[in-house]
Amino acid sequence: MTTGKWPAARPRAMAWQRRRASAARFWRRYRTHRAGVLGLATLALFVLLALAAPLLVGSGVADVTDAPGSPLERPSGELPFGADRFGRNLLGLVIWGARVSLLVGLFAAVLSVAIGTVIGVTAGHFRGWYATVVMRITDWFLVMPTLVLAIALATVMSRSLLTVVVAIGVTTWPTTARLVRAQTLAVESRPYIERARALGGGHWHIMSRHVLPHVMPLVLAQTTLIISSAILAEATLAFLGLGDPTVVSWGGLLQDAREAGAVSAGHWWYLVPPGIAIALVALAFTLCGRAVESVLNPRLEVSR
Repeated sequence: MTTGKWPAARPRAMAWQRRRASAARFWRRYRTHRAGVLGLATLALFVLLALAAPLLVGSGVADVTDAPGSPLERPSGELPFGADRFGRNLLGLVIWGARVSLLVGLFAAVLSVAIGTVIGVTAGHFRGWYATVVMRITDWFLVMPTLVLAIALATVMSRSLLTVVVAIGVTTWPTTARLVRAQTLAVESRPYIERARALGGGHWHIMSRHVLPHVMPLVLAQTTLIISSAILAEATLAFLGLGDPTVVSWGGLLQDAREAGAVSAGHWWYLVPPGIAIALVALAFTLCGRAVESVLNPRLEVSR
């Protein structure tokens, strides 16, 4: 004799079993992409360094009153990356800066993808005058230089990490909106959407239960690709002096190096470490994004 909990518990167990099987299939296909695995390993290394930064370098790495070296000291055994213009350990600053750069890139990408997904799904579902107005606004954002819009927003708002996240997020969503709208139109042309409408399914039910699950793979792939652009945009804004001056980031280190005249003076150790860190993380996210895109849509298969 079965209990009252069994009929409800069994579908949930079956759902979790399907999710685990789907995740296992995804990982089996993903690990066949050598570039994607390399990018994932690189990201894991930087994430571990960012999480362990308080243990590895301490929270006082940015303190200028207790700097371990002399200003612009060259790399040595004690200071493998040399020192900045205040005598601070550049290796510690690069490790600590990973926390800010990765967080800003992640939050800005999530904000951008969230805006683009909402606009894309609603424009593809409702169509009519709403879709026309929304897509014309999207076209305007597409033709405007993203960096110029981000600089304009960061200039009129207060200098903080939240400002940088908002400036990047609200200027990089149009591409996601276009892709999601196209996928939404393709999904809503399928017969089961008509059956859902005939059975009384409302707008929210169709968008949340039928359309959104089918566009989420595209959203996931787009997120991994946008994170790399967001990290580069954060570094650019910080390099231009529009970031938060109270925090350490890779872009902020490059801006400090520029102000210290490291380019003209030949202090390469001030420029190379944060520049390489930005390039490696951006490349790693791009490799992961391409691999995820290929796994979720085999028709986009690329050479491995």
